[in-house]
Amino acid sequence: MAEDPYKILGVRKDASAEDIRAAYRKLAKKHHPDLNPGNKAAEEKFKAVSAANELLSDAEKRARYDRGEIDESGAEKAPPRSYRQYAESGAGERYAYAGGDAGFGENFEDLFSTLFRDRAGPGATGGSARGRDDHYTLTASFLDAVNGATNRLTLPDGQTLDVKIPPGTLDGQILRLRGRGGPGRGGGPAGDALIDIRIAPHKFFKREGQDIRLELPVSVREAVLGAKVTVPTPGGPVVMTVRPGSDTGTELRLKGRGVPAHGSTAAGDLYVRLAVVVGEPDPALEDFLRTHPEAGGVKNPRAGME
Repeated sequence: MAEDPYKILGVRKDASAEDIRAAYRKLAKKHHPDLNPGNKAAEEKFKAVSAANELLSDAEKRARYDRGEIDESGAEKAPPRSYRQYAESGAGERYAYAGGDAGFGENFEDLFSTLFRDRAGPGATGGSARGRDDHYTLTASFLDAVNGATNRLTLPDGQTLDVKIPPGTLDGQILRLRGRGGPGRGGGPAGDALIDIRIAPHKFFKREGQDIRLELPVSVREAVLGAKVTVPTPGGPVVMTVRPGSDTGTELRLKGRGVPAHGSTAAGDLYVRLAVVVGEPDPALEDFLRTHPEAGGVKNPRAGME
């Protein structure tokens, strides 16, 4: 008998959809075959966790399971036979299968047809059934998630899937590859592959919604005198003007250089925060500052903090 999906995911029966999703992602990452090569126990646990999530993440299936209409595998449950039906049936019928006589006779084939149809799950007709949905995790680079790309995912059995990552993909977004899951039974359609996208952090870009933030080092000379500096962006380098007298913390905006909105060519902005870097000691600069104590332009930058 299959284990209760709530127990598999370690959540209460009144858990929210977000609680279920969080529990699944945590367990799927822990037991994923790619992270546990050759570990059959982890592979089986991953399959159980994926099956439990498939059932509970579908609001309709979850409600039917909670009402006792389907079992842990998603298969239909036969309606219970009442005591009155049992008591009022003939003596020879009390031990007969609901669809035929005790010795099966002509209904033997019908019995097994019914059993297999029930075990096939929702949507099964005439002995056919849709294949299971397979769940995978794919880590994409920050730039691939922003710009879009096609990444190859290697499955536990050695096969590969080419996953098209749309521009602007979010961390934790689920991509569906239709027909790339488990094979159908009895001529039924194949299931889907559900890909949980995890985005690796970037060494200097940080995403905030559709915007991107970047801290850009500038030299003392560039900050004092102003300059045109090259700024990296997800779409390639651009030239930006730093105004004379810019301090650390000065923020500049590059419009439209952020993350594209899903299904649109419009993009957010790139916010550049300047960070003045003093660099190696410069004797000439040191002598100048000693000789001209007001050269910094601000008599007391900490005034008002007492």
